[in-house]
Amino acid sequence: MSTPTYVGTVRTADEGREAFRRWLREHGLPVTAPRLAIAEVVIGSADHLSAEEVAQALDAQGEKAGTATVYRTLDLLVRSGLVVERDFGEGFRRFEAARDVPHHEHLLCTECGSVQEFRDERLERMTTLIAEAHDFARQGHRLVIRGVCGACRRGHSTPDRRR
Repeated sequence: MSTPTYVGTVRTADEGREAFRRWLREHGLPVTAPRLAIAEVVIGSADHLSAEEVAQALDAQGEKAGTATVYRTLDLLVRSGLVVERDFGEGFRRFEAARDVPHHEHLLCTECGSVQEFRDERLERMTTLIAEAHDFARQGHRLVIRGVCGACRRGHSTPDRRR
């Protein structure tokens, strides 16, 4: 996989669509309506979307894109650096807009599928200390905590709620 080449902060779906349009042109790739619609859905969402959820959002907007187009475009968005791929061990990948936010971790509800982001400086320090204690040059880490969210424990959740 090539290194992402997009540099900058995208704040809106419109900015993301235009940044993706530029990236496609710079790389000699076709700029198509389905590709731009997919970019707008993912970059405009605060959620961690699966490819299926992207296809459902497109359908709800009256946009048409085949499954293969959705997957190929998501891969291009990741290559561009505008979107980040996440694997929470659910058997499918999720995608979120690459935002100008510090490194963060995820809480995954095994009941409703919601994903909550969190950041804790103590965790950052601890992973560095652990790596140093094992004579390891830490470059990064990834943490997903699986469990049941408060809404599900209280019976207030809707199925397949994603965040």
